[in-house]
Amino acid sequence: MAVPLPRAFSPLRHRVFRTLWLATLASNTGMWVQNTGAGWLMTSLDPSPFMVSMVQAASMLPVFLLALPAGALADIVDRRRFLIGAQLWMLLMAALLALLAATDALGPWGLLAITFGIGAGTAINFPAWAATTPELVPRDDLVGAVALNGIGFNLARAVGPALGGFAIAAAGPEAAFALNAFAFLLLIVALIAWRRPPDRRNTLPKEHLVGAMRAGLRFVAASPAMQAAILRACAFFLPAAAVWGLLPLLVRGQLGLGPEAFGLMLGVMGASAVGAGFVLPFLRARMDRGALVFRASLVVALAMGLLALSEHWLPAALSMALYGAAWIAAGSTLAVSAQVAAPAWVRARAIAIYQLSFFGMMAFGAALAGWIGARFGVAPALAAASLGGMAIALAVRPWRLDPAAAREGGGAAAAVPVPEAPAAELEKLLGERSGRVLEVVRYRVDPADRAAFLDAMREVRRVRLRSGALTWRLYEDVAHPERWAEFWAVGNWTEHLREAQRLTDDDLAALARAAALHRAEAPPEASRYLNVPP
Repeated sequence: MAVPLPRAFSPLRHRVFRTLWLATLASNTGMWVQNTGAGWLMTSLDPSPFMVSMVQAASMLPVFLLALPAGALADIVDRRRFLIGAQLWMLLMAALLALLAATDALGPWGLLAITFGIGAGTAINFPAWAATTPELVPRDDLVGAVALNGIGFNLARAVGPALGGFAIAAAGPEAAFALNAFAFLLLIVALIAWRRPPDRRNTLPKEHLVGAMRAGLRFVAASPAMQAAILRACAFFLPAAAVWGLLPLLVRGQLGLGPEAFGLMLGVMGASAVGAGFVLPFLRARMDRGALVFRASLVVALAMGLLALSEHWLPAALSMALYGAAWIAAGSTLAVSAQVAAPAWVRARAIAIYQLSFFGMMAFGAALAGWIGARFGVAPALAAASLGGMAIALAVRPWRLDPAAAREGGGAAAAVPVPEAPAAELEKLLGERSGRVLEVVRYRVDPADRAAFLDAMREVRRVRLRSGALTWRLYEDVAHPERWAEFWAVGNWTEHLREAQRLTDDDLAALARAAALHRAEAPPEASRYLNVPP
């Protein structure tokens, strides 16, 4: 009789997800081995707090710079080949880093440059992998799979730093860098073995890169759920990044320990995060996402405060255990919030913008902590991050991470307005070069329902903008207050056709709620106008 998997690991019953998850676990382990080696090597090449903290900043900054175009590409090209290309780039960078370190040809700025190169591969890889997860598991397992990705990341963080510390002690930093290159090779093999089925649902031309990026930005700008996830992530990761920038100096200077202790400190943090991952399903069943992230933020702040006061390895290890548990609790919960807020057509782009935001904050937070540490000391910098983290967590608490409850009313049963088919003589003008398309829906609304209609149209506006509208306006007839006209424009006819594919069930329900307030025998009149230059 088969033993059932623990609830946290139930998505592993899907073979393709399991294979790629294990390969990604190996790759992430290699990344933490590399990060440990780079951080420790910099303490020898240039031990100033600013330069040591810049190792973390160099690994995170590329996400801030490249995440959006990478996410757009991941949505419009074959995602499997895209992931393989990203891994090949990181394999090349890791091998170059190992070679330069082994030949003593690596200086502090060279280390930062190659770390930036590896970070660029990570920036390209992250949104594509996050958007791939819903392809590998059914919707019922999506939340568990996203959380399991976080558990795997932290399991790698538990093993990788300790492995990196022992590799540095035994054979130098170049051994850590070589292990990282080997880990990338394992993931490339797993991706090559994955036979991703082609997407036959979309018969429209592929989006262009710049247009796809704009569509992603418009979606996030009109999605309160994505905005809340991004804001709460920035508020959490900005102060929490101080640990990543200052831990090597704290271990070496304040605690007076070596690379093995540095790796084990990170290992304690990762092991605690893995343990917390098993408890997360229990916690999520008893509190909403916003409350969980808020409490985790306070625990992280407490851990940084204790770390600032630590002069012995035992309280420092306890601080890192608290930090790791709270980190996975907040990080995976925020990732789930971003995943479920983005529909499939824009998921990689939306996640890229989410990652762009919080990785940028992490890069800035690590550099800021390094600057404070250089001027005032490591312990004061960690104390400042602790106090700042508490204040920011309180300030952003009103932004909800949980979707609002569905509104009451029979609006969802109403028909969504459908325009007439295009005239045959104009069909040859319709396509990507058609110019802008103006869409119009006309309503008749009882003046007594004016407030309800305006409330419904606020959400309709977000739906139109999320789906690709460049502009949106609502007009009321000054002579007949029961007459309303909704106008919005899209870039071309192909973008207009994409609108229908982008609408989710919640979007359709929002449109139906507005249509339900229409008071006439015929449904709301919908029409489309092609821009014709004079």
